[in-house]
Amino acid sequence: MKILVTGAAGFIGANHVYYVLGKHKDDEIVGLDSLTYAGNLETLDAALKDPRFRFVKGDITDRAEVEALFEQEKFDIVINFAAESHVDRSIEDPGVFLRTNILGTQVLMDASRKFGVPRYHQVSTDEVYGDLPLDKPDLLFTEQTPIHTSSPYSASKAAADLLVQAYIRTFKLPATISRCSNNYGPYQFPEKLIPLMIANSLADKPLPVYGEGINVRDWLYVDDHCKAVDIISRSDKVGEVYNIGGHNEMRNIDIVKLILGYLGKPESLITYVTDRKGHDMRYAIDPAKITADLGWAPETMFADGIKLTIDWYLENKSWWERIVSGEYQEYYEEMYGDRLK
Repeated sequence: MKILVTGAAGFIGANHVYYVLGKHKDDEIVGLDSLTYAGNLETLDAALKDPRFRFVKGDITDRAEVEALFEQEKFDIVINFAAESHVDRSIEDPGVFLRTNILGTQVLMDASRKFGVPRYHQVSTDEVYGDLPLDKPDLLFTEQTPIHTSSPYSASKAAADLLVQAYIRTFKLPATISRCSNNYGPYQFPEKLIPLMIANSLADKPLPVYGEGINVRDWLYVDDHCKAVDIISRSDKVGEVYNIGGHNEMRNIDIVKLILGYLGKPESLITYVTDRKGHDMRYAIDPAKITADLGWAPETMFADGIKLTIDWYLENKSWWERIVSGEYQEYYEEMYGDRLK
């Protein structure tokens, strides 16, 4: 198989590259990423040493560039991880989210149609469903839950999902969609909750927690997500939407306290800040459909995954310290220059 992974220098995209390289020894991967602020080529250092992997710096909204790549490579599978994904940033500047998350999806699907790609897979989010009440713990998102977005980010992802479904029906595009709960694990950009709390704890800096920290998220270890996407994208289940959940619901404040306890830091570092506009209260996914159809189920319990994650950040301080300092943005030119263009 030859696979295109967009957003390959991002958190989940990079983990997927490593998952596929480890799982499928005969596969080749092309990683496409525009290396915006959250794309870090250092994350792909090990992959770049593998002859089965090639990196291309490019923007999924650039139609000419994308079509040239599709014509050259003849992909068997296209997996679109590329997205602007930080809710706070979407509130500050919605436009870039609409451009990348909607128009970029259109460009990739048009290229897939034009060059006859056998499978296109869209990586979405559980945030398209809005939120659930805290006082109804048995209520879960299913694939039939109505779309009810809360932020420009989730609205842009929902719009992309609807566009994919339109292409499936109108153009018979062989596509699938997955909607996943919150991921955590190695290589996550330090603006996200778990890596931010780890980095700030280690530096004895304040840990900013929105509101009272009672917002609940369903957490999924990133390798479990990658396994699910890999199974879906190779299956014969065209046109389906699959929810991917971890069965690991946690309040934000409990995660913060767990990290502090593991690192031996005082809870006095917690600083409560004004809540985010339109902040969703609870996400919880029912993954029964993907389990029944494809046999996937989450394997990593949160208690185990969070220890693996904290230990990874402890062992890879240089990776996230370069991000915090901003030095990582110089890495592409310093280390690779024209070699990857």
